[in-house]
Amino acid sequence: MRSSVRKRLAVLVAGVGLLVAGCGSAGTPVDPAPVGSVQAPQPANVGGMEGAGGGGQAGNCDTRSLAPNPAIPSGSTMAKIKQRGRLIAGVDQTTYLFGFLNPSTGNLEGFDIEIVKQLATVLFGSWQGHVQWTAIPSSQRENVLKNNTVDVVVRTYSITCARLKDINFSSTYYQAGQRVLVPRNSGIKDMAGLGAKKVCATKSSTSLTAIAQAPSRPIPVSVNNWSDCLVMLQQGQVDAISTDDVILAGMAKQDPNLEVVGDRFTQENYGVGIPKGQDDMVRWVNSVLDNVRSNGTWQQNYNTWIAPVLGPAAPPSVSYQ
Repeated sequence: MRSSVRKRLAVLVAGVGLLVAGCGSAGTPVDPAPVGSVQAPQPANVGGMEGAGGGGQAGNCDTRSLAPNPAIPSGSTMAKIKQRGRLIAGVDQTTYLFGFLNPSTGNLEGFDIEIVKQLATVLFGSWQGHVQWTAIPSSQRENVLKNNTVDVVVRTYSITCARLKDINFSSTYYQAGQRVLVPRNSGIKDMAGLGAKKVCATKSSTSLTAIAQAPSRPIPVSVNNWSDCLVMLQQGQVDAISTDDVILAGMAKQDPNLEVVGDRFTQENYGVGIPKGQDDMVRWVNSVLDNVRSNGTWQQNYNTWIAPVLGPAAPPSVSYQ
C-alpha cells in the first residue's frame, strides 16, 4: 500500500510541476533546429557572368580620343555646366587608392577623385563647392552617362570598343593591367592556377569577361562593388579576385594577409567617360588632362596614392584621332 501511494504521489507532483512550468516560468528553452555551423552572409546581388560587359580588352576599333580644345564657347556643354554652378561626377567610394570614402574625414579621396578636382578647378577656378559627387557601382557607369544623370564618370573606367558604341571617352589618363589577388601562402601563382576555382569581379567590368575567357576555366563570380569581392575572399567564399593591379594593390594594402600574384595579362587604359554627342566636352576634358600629365600634377597624384604600393611610373603617352 505504501509503495503504491508513493507512486501516486510522485505522479501527482510531476503533473503539478509540468502545469506550473506551462503557466509560469518558461523553463529551459528547447532549440527545435540545432545549428552546427553558420555560413557567412554574402553581399547582395552575387551572380555569375550575367551582366558581364566591356567586351574584354579594347578591341580592334580606334580607341584614340579627339584632339584637345580648351575653349568654352557660349552654348557649349562646358558653358552650361558652368552656368549650373557644379560639375556632376560619377565616382567610386569603395576602391581604396582610386576612389574611396575616408571614414576619418568623411571625404572622398584617391587618384580618380583628384582627376575630378582638376576638371572642376579649371572650369570654376576652384573645385570646392563646385562638384556634385555621385557614387555609382561599376555596373551603372554606362547607364548614368546615357541617361545624362552625370556629366562625367571617373571610376577606373577602361576604354573599350564595346563601350565606345554607347558613350565617349577622353584620352587615357592611367594605364593598368589585370592580375590576381589571393590569400598569402595559398600556393596560387597566377590565373593558370585557378582552374575550376571561384574568382570574383564586379558586374559589367572588363575583368569579369577576362576571367570567363581564361584558358584555365575558373568560375566567375560577379558582385556590385570591389569591396564585396574583398569581403567574400576574406570569408573564403571565393578563391581569388582578379582585376586591375591598382585596385588589387589597394585591397592588399588594406589586408596584409592577401597578395597580388602573376604578371599582367591585359592592358587597361582608363579614360573619363562622357555622354555620346558631347564632342566639345571630350575635347575640353582632353585639354585639362594634357595639362595634368605635363605640369607635374599627374606625377604628384601618382606618388601620393599609387607609388607606395606599385612603385614608380610616368604618365601614359597619348595620341589623338
